[in-house]
Amino acid sequence: MAALPLILPASDPRALHAAAEALHRGGLVVLPTDTVYGLAAWPWDAAAVARIYAAKGRPERKAIPVLVGEKAHLARVTAALPPCAARLAACFWPGALTIVVPKHPDLPAALSPYPTVGVRMPDHPAALALLRLTGPLAVTSANRSGQPPARTAAEAAAQLGDAVAVILDAGPAPGGQPSTVVDCTVASPRILRAGPVSAAALARCGNEVWRAANEK
Repeated sequence: MAALPLILPASDPRALHAAAEALHRGGLVVLPTDTVYGLAAWPWDAAAVARIYAAKGRPERKAIPVLVGEKAHLARVTAALPPCAARLAACFWPGALTIVVPKHPDLPAALSPYPTVGVRMPDHPAALALLRLTGPLAVTSANRSGQPPARTAAEAAAQLGDAVAVILDAGPAPGGQPSTVVDCTVASPRILRAGPVSAAALARCGNEVWRAANEK
């Protein structure tokens, strides 16, 4: 019988270290974020990333975003940060905005079959603590594909079960809605998925490139 995941309080530093060890062994970890609970793997381990796809039943054509705990981590995720992306990150990170940027050549194709990757810095103390311990992580919502995103550790456990090594429990996710996604790799930046950060808020960021592209 496969082992059930350890469900540990996200506020306990020992739990964060247990999660980090599981990730570096190639295991999957569920962590709380400011939007919904996320399913994480070490992004440079192609086999671990493949376990995310298998656990979720996720089509391989759908890339997996990367979460970072510090802006300095961006250098490991993208080799060329577009000015639009830098401006939006300055306005909305940490927060519920995923920005699509050119993918760093060191990231495996298993993470994204495209030359781009989504990246976000979550606004949640437990998520940031883990990310600062591990560095960037491949993270997508902790649910089976086609099912509602998990808002609690129990919901994530019910959907993903023994595919996960450790679940960090921080109570209900405060946001409950997946992040807004903006593609900054095209000449006219565009919203790929609507979410908590509105088009109006993006325009108010003061990004001239964004306004010129989206107020026509």
